[in-house]
Amino acid sequence: MDTKKLNKLAHTIVNYSLHLKENSKVSVSFQEDASPLVEELIKEAKKVGAIMILDMYHTKLNGMLAETNNEERIKLLKEKKEFDVEHFDAFISIHSTYNDYENKNVEKEMVRKLGEATKEVDDIRINQRDWVLLNYPTNLDAYKAKMTTTEFNEFALDVMTVDYQKMNENIRPLKELMEKTDQVHIVSPGTDLTFSIKGMPAVPCTGEKNIPDGELYSAPIKTSVNGTITYNTPSPYQGNVFHHVSLTFKDGKIIKATCDEDNEALNAIFDTDEGSRYVGEFSLGFNPKIKYPMGDILYDEKIMGSLHFTPGRCYADCNNGNVSSIHWDMVLIQREDFGGGEIYFDDVLIRKDGKFVLEELKALNYEDIHD
Repeated sequence: MDTKKLNKLAHTIVNYSLHLKENSKVSVSFQEDASPLVEELIKEAKKVGAIMILDMYHTKLNGMLAETNNEERIKLLKEKKEFDVEHFDAFISIHSTYNDYENKNVEKEMVRKLGEATKEVDDIRINQRDWVLLNYPTNLDAYKAKMTTTEFNEFALDVMTVDYQKMNENIRPLKELMEKTDQVHIVSPGTDLTFSIKGMPAVPCTGEKNIPDGELYSAPIKTSVNGTITYNTPSPYQGNVFHHVSLTFKDGKIIKATCDEDNEALNAIFDTDEGSRYVGEFSLGFNPKIKYPMGDILYDEKIMGSLHFTPGRCYADCNNGNVSSIHWDMVLIQREDFGGGEIYFDDVLIRKDGKFVLEELKALNYEDIHD
């Protein structure tokens, strides 16, 4: 890994994303292979006088432990999360991808109960604390991206260290337009979807939370969604990976859900709780260096020319009233090489085949962005 780029990433997280300062208390969860990045984070935290605590995580072992979940373990996990949000100002979560199916055998009722038990504390951590989530590159990531390990490592660091300040400037006209919009109409192969975002805020994501970043999100009025959306990227969730997920909505609620694999398993996720069949987020993606899906939502939801339409929990800073223990980002790419598509705001075409067509938005098109 390029040490200079790792240091640039660590500097961005400490100083730009989290604004850590003297005596800021920050928890870092990570796996051993992410140690080179954690070393740089420690150096940067030391410079500003932040207090850092490390928490090692292991995908396989934690997956095995999840299979032992019972009422007492769920209670203990809830208490640990409560301790964390009471004692830390910020959280850095560094994931490492090994196996999307690791949690496949975890009992779904226990997943539901854990989500229900920790819903309130998760809301505090997400909406009242500073946090950064990123995936440290692994050999499996390189395989999924169809790259060599060296190529992917370079790609990942380039993607994670784009000029987020410049992106934040370029995003302002789209934010203003989205906040003036009532009706949204999305058209793509297998997709004809309408909903309202009237009165909802538009929230820029330019390196403060997720890394890599590059999106602007809002939320539909909860009961306004009608029509069908068909996603054209893999949708991993809760130990399964679904392809060509198609959701049909009536008055905001998912009334039909299908995929290439197990429709029963798919619908079981949407039956988690009352809010899991309603949508909590609508977002447009435009990271200039991410072009193709790799089954990693942190990358895929930022794909240039994409959108994601998310069943489940909304964010507090864009609250449409939908409460759920799930939040499942699913991605539709509308570039011409993925079948194309259009997005209309109040019957005005704003993006066609993944490219913004309004003059004030063209700075967000991939051929015009330079970091």
